[in-house]
Amino acid sequence: MKIGLYFGTFNPIHVGHLIIANHFAEFTDLEQIWMVVTPHNPLKKKDTLLADHKRYEMVFLATEEYPKIKPSKIEFDLPQPNYTVTTLAHLQEKYPQHAFSLIMGEDNLNSFHKWKNYEFILENHSIYVYPRVIETKENDSQLNIKNHSNIRFVAAPIIEISSTFIRESIKNKKNIRPLLPEKVWEFIDYNNLYKK
Repeated sequence: MKIGLYFGTFNPIHVGHLIIANHFAEFTDLEQIWMVVTPHNPLKKKDTLLADHKRYEMVFLATEEYPKIKPSKIEFDLPQPNYTVTTLAHLQEKYPQHAFSLIMGEDNLNSFHKWKNYEFILENHSIYVYPRVIETKENDSQLNIKNHSNIRFVAAPIIEISSTFIRESIKNKKNIRPLLPEKVWEFIDYNNLYKK
């Protein structure tokens, strides 16, 4: 089976994440999308990050009614910090019957050459890229990556919703209910999350 891995802290998961995941499930040759909940990313503030199991629970609730989209907590038991190349090796060993590809935004592709063992990832896995509104000056290594045969640009919808915006809005007592899957909104509301 061809599986697309969509990594994120999902703090919280919002409709933008689902729109992207569903687009890749329906309009590419990927048969399933696994939404991989990443534990603490060293680049993100720990104090704004909910516990791993709560973020996983929200991804689970958000994807329940989408048979082609699955929540994954595969990185919870792997060494920290999480390197994508390590996760891919672990998945390939655990599920040798599947072919794993990465799903990433164009902004992440621009810094992909800084990832650990990025050349190995690029040679051994397809990378599906969705558009983002970004302005960058590209160097030669970035251009070479974009022209690589394993890079596939997908004309997915451009989503300009961020989890940071949602957390700030909840803290400021704004109604952002339309930006969250219904069950996720109920989970956040019931558990009084992101209020402080």
